[in-house]
Amino acid sequence: MREIAPLPEPKSTSSPSGMKRLLDVMARLRDPAKGCPWDREQSYPTIVPYTIEEAYEVADAIERADFGALKSELGDLLFQVVFYAQMAREEGRFDFDAVAHAAADKMERRHPHVFGKATVDSAAAQTVAWEAQKASERAAAAGQNENATPVSALDDVARALPALTRAEKLQKRAAREGFDWPHLSQVLDKIQEEIREVQHEIAEQAPKERLLDEIGDLLFACANLARKLEVDPETALRSTNAKFERRFRRIEGWLADAGKTTGDSTLEEMDALWDRAKAEERGGQSD
Repeated sequence: MREIAPLPEPKSTSSPSGMKRLLDVMARLRDPAKGCPWDREQSYPTIVPYTIEEAYEVADAIERADFGALKSELGDLLFQVVFYAQMAREEGRFDFDAVAHAAADKMERRHPHVFGKATVDSAAAQTVAWEAQKASERAAAAGQNENATPVSALDDVARALPALTRAEKLQKRAAREGFDWPHLSQVLDKIQEEIREVQHEIAEQAPKERLLDEIGDLLFACANLARKLEVDPETALRSTNAKFERRFRRIEGWLADAGKTTGDSTLEEMDALWDRAKAEERGGQSD
């Protein structure tokens, strides 16, 4: 069993906690008189792209099992939360403490088998209970808002999610309502149908709008296949992206060793090197 290095000794109790220090740093950065001009100019919408980027960098560090980077990236992601909370505090809306308490309240509410008297027998049963609690919360929130649209099982699936992830989440919500094919073969048939429709539009020299629609349908069907197989489509595609990058860089390296570049190589040459890279990764061929 791999040993885990002990954590460093905590700092003196006379020093502020890491969280208190970070909050103080953020307040100083936003100080109207002595703060940073860039930080003072930011708003909720301008920070959103950085938040999304930091979340992906956390995922990247985890995929690479780089825990030094993970510590840094988690700090960057936490800083995004602190940034939003500081802006809200300045406007008298809420502060970081309120955000933390709201998160704790939600976790306690959604885990009655831990913090209450309910009983859950398995992780699968907890997932069902979790979704039921979320649905109850959505209905309660809609009931408090007279102008709210009718409650839908698809409510609160964030629009800012990556498209493949959002497709899978929409499909999961619909499936819980009984809107789902019972057999995997039906999903595979749908993918074949969508491929034929793309081929038809290409043969018809359809405008880009129709191709966009049909390719979107194909990707949606592939996301549904991933869901059925309990494979995260975003993770699968990230893995394939990494595989493509790794193999293409190998091709570039071999060409460079031969005094060539991709620009002065034929597709046939590069295809052969691609097959070599595949075989090498599978242990079928050495360098």
